[in-house]
Amino acid sequence: MIVGMLTAMPTAALPPSPEATPAARDRGDACPGALRLHEADDGALARVRLPGGVLTRDQARALGDAARRLGDGDLHLTSRGNVQLRGLAAGCGAELAEALGAAGLLPSPEHERVRNIVASPLSGLDGGGLRDVRPWLTALDAALCASEAARGLSGRFLFALDDGRGDVAGLGADVTVRATGDGGAWLTPGSVRVAAADAPSAALLAAETFLRAARSHGTRAWRVSELDLGAIELAGLVRDRLTAEGIGYENCAEPVGATAGPSPGVIGDALSVHVPLGRLAPAQWEALTVAADRELRLTPWRGVVVPAAGATAARIAGSPARLRTAGPVTDPASPWPRVGACVGRPGCARAHADVRADAARTLEVTGRPALPLYWSGCERRCGRPRGDHVDVLATPDGGYRLSAVTAGRSVRTASAASPSQTGAALAAITS
Repeated sequence: MIVGMLTAMPTAALPPSPEATPAARDRGDACPGALRLHEADDGALARVRLPGGVLTRDQARALGDAARRLGDGDLHLTSRGNVQLRGLAAGCGAELAEALGAAGLLPSPEHERVRNIVASPLSGLDGGGLRDVRPWLTALDAALCASEAARGLSGRFLFALDDGRGDVAGLGADVTVRATGDGGAWLTPGSVRVAAADAPSAALLAAETFLRAARSHGTRAWRVSELDLGAIELAGLVRDRLTAEGIGYENCAEPVGATAGPSPGVIGDALSVHVPLGRLAPAQWEALTVAADRELRLTPWRGVVVPAAGATAARIAGSPARLRTAGPVTDPASPWPRVGACVGRPGCARAHADVRADAARTLEVTGRPALPLYWSGCERRCGRPRGDHVDVLATPDGGYRLSAVTAGRSVRTASAASPSQTGAALAAITS
């Protein structure tokens, strides 16, 4: 296996993120979706929710076709395992909606922006989890789309279904369900253990309880962290709702243990590839689609898991060779999984720099970073990770401010007057 570089890539206490911390909301939720497009500097943007990141081969081909016909051709992966289509032509909304609907990607138009569900991408493929969460995923998505109340969730509200390994449980979801060693499921908010069969229903009830609490307190909260209500009080409300709906529970401490997202390479009955900076050109997307037996699983770490259940070991091992010319990384030693960035210029009007190009150029010089790097074009820091990392923030004067972040706090900082100086600044705060 070798490191594959994306051929379409350019060759070249912190301020809180508005996506994850308490904020005063004086307007409605404008989070983009597949039916509510956002006007960006590079054209309209559509965000297509893919619960669990799961796409059938036909759906993947439909998305690729829509990107080529209506947008810039590329598929942009998000930190929630969703896909964004960018550079969309004006007035293409109806045609896009028709294409997505025909592919089964809009099971409920009224809920399309709230189908934010991340799930352990290797679940059922490598023997690393306590249970396969795919049945939970299917059941939760169906229940979510059938819930009238759930239409009130914001486009930023997030569910996480963890198979027990602790990968997506650490992503700061609003509602998390994690498989437990005794065959049950740990639920938060609520911090209770429920029967595995009740996990999807309990997750939805927790979300609906959040909505009720927000309304009763007269707040316009989009995330649980924004709710002007203590965690203990919200947990009590969730437990009361479970009792009212006949779902039994037991008090339970949060399970311990965590793993990172899948590294590139062959893992069990799957091939894991990383997509540098989350951007796939048409040929790259097509190569992944062709490599898939039946589906793709997009990960919250801007990667793709290609299940190959039932295939021979030779078939799995051969997949990286077929993908090599397309660019996604299949080498676990690659530095790319430790580097992320927002879209930056020219796509975002708020950005002060072309952070993707600067990230690529810096990586060529510095090699594998000691800490994960995340490059942001502005103070919003869209897509910023939660764990320890180096925050690389573009400044209006054309430079960058770098901060080493540990346990959510900035512990060391440095400045670079120009993009070419970021390598030296990075060395200064990580040495």
